[in-house]
Amino acid sequence: MTGIPGRSIGERVQYLLRSVPADVVVLAAAKLRTPDEIRAALDAGLGIIGENYVQEALAMQTALGRGGAEWHLIGHLQRNKAKDAVHAFDLIQTLDSMRLGGAVDAAARAAGRIMPVLVEVNSGREPQKAGVLPENAADLVQALDRLDALQVLGLMTMGPVVADPEALRTVFRDTRRLFETFARENFARARMSILSMGMSNSYRVAIEEGATMVRIGSALFGPRDEGPVGS
Repeated sequence: MTGIPGRSIGERVQYLLRSVPADVVVLAAAKLRTPDEIRAALDAGLGIIGENYVQEALAMQTALGRGGAEWHLIGHLQRNKAKDAVHAFDLIQTLDSMRLGGAVDAAARAAGRIMPVLVEVNSGREPQKAGVLPENAADLVQALDRLDALQVLGLMTMGPVVADPEALRTVFRDTRRLFETFARENFARARMSILSMGMSNSYRVAIEEGATMVRIGSALFGPRDEGPVGS
């Protein structure tokens, strides 16, 4: 059912880490997962936890401690949560406007840190989803690059929910082309080192199209009614 062999979270993590290219980073998408499930993934070798909401990340960190893991925000950030986000996360993957960028920049200044971010691109052009449209992404990266307390480290995209992951190939390819174009630009601080795209049903296609980070949830953890988990 998960598409990744293994009877436990630990076995799936180890299979995935063996099977993806060495230059691709696996992020464990923790939405609605338990501390025990996340601990099993960490114990098996994953080092990055992705949460959709600030409060869920804070609760998980309270349960687990920050440990040696990185914490990434992979869901939409509300501006009024920017202050909490710069304390809870090591990287925000979903910056998609200058208004949000300004809020994060102000919060990072107050916290005395430089906040690493990715720009979320709505390459699928879905009106109900967050993300800057591809044709506006260059202007946004340039504008964010002028904010002293942010550093753009790359791009992120979600893509439509589809049954056949091949349907996402064009979305991933278009995002990778933007990434490559921006990598040739002479930004003050921004650099294109992370291309985050692909989830449980589409990560293989995303890797083929150039992803350097994939965000995996159900393929690692299994259905939420699976019962006891283990490493």
